[in-house]
Amino acid sequence: MSGGNAQQNRGTLFVEDAAVIAVERFPGEQFIVRLKAPQCARHATAGSFVHVQCDESIPMRRPLSIMRANSADGWIEVLFKIVGEGLRSLGNKKPGDKMSIIGPIGHGFSPTADRPGTLLIGGGVGIPPMVFLAEQLKNDDMDWQPLAIMGSEIPFPFDPEDSTIVTDWLPADINKTMPLLESWQVPTRLASLSDFDGCYRGYVTDLARGWLASRSKVELAKTEIFTCGPTVMLKAVAGLAREFGVPCQVSLEEFMACAVGGCAGCTVLVETQDGPAMKRVCVDGPVFDAATVFPGRRGEHHA
Repeated sequence: MSGGNAQQNRGTLFVEDAAVIAVERFPGEQFIVRLKAPQCARHATAGSFVHVQCDESIPMRRPLSIMRANSADGWIEVLFKIVGEGLRSLGNKKPGDKMSIIGPIGHGFSPTADRPGTLLIGGGVGIPPMVFLAEQLKNDDMDWQPLAIMGSEIPFPFDPEDSTIVTDWLPADINKTMPLLESWQVPTRLASLSDFDGCYRGYVTDLARGWLASRSKVELAKTEIFTCGPTVMLKAVAGLAREFGVPCQVSLEEFMACAVGGCAGCTVLVETQDGPAMKRVCVDGPVFDAATVFPGRRGEHHA
């Protein structure tokens, strides 16, 4: 589905021949690739993704969350960890190489105006949408008050640095942050079970629970959670949201074949006003209300 010019589909979905601008490699076979893709960059929102043809010899595309988008300069960034030959081929790309992408795809996050206290929780390859959302909030005219919590069991796909932003709900030695978010003045703390220096030793949900427990009822009434990561983490975050009575939006990571709603291979069971229904993660999501995807049971206890 390659073509020299972007082709419009459904109003905001485009097929572009994207050119590689830069490739950054990080430990754990993690990569950040910046692509020249003006149409996608112009229409992308936090939570949307692109379907990438990693190499002409590999017909199956790969869905990758957009980590950043610059509409003025016409580029997007994706972060990925090598899993299989497709992404390995993508990691081997050089500046100037071109590839076909489809995007931006999917419904993204929708922050609520009367809940400016935004808690962003990203785990592993679920970090990119949280970075995009943090930048979107930073650039918005509203007075958002974001806090980001990132988790990884392998080295982070950035060089953690000491934060100068005070987080009085944590011990002072839990001070490592993501430099990009720090430059945006977004308070950020890191969690891992891998004993990384300056990181909280535990799960992102443990760290998030500490912050939520430090909030007053008035503050919790103005708080909303946004999260992306492994399904087990999303389910735990949804339980945390129920525990503290705050709304939560989750971005699901599912295997996608077509990624444009045609194959129905990425369907998930979602609770709707009309009862349970199968929804396609690619076009009906990937962002859903956590309570509709992980509803829990009445009287269920969450540790």
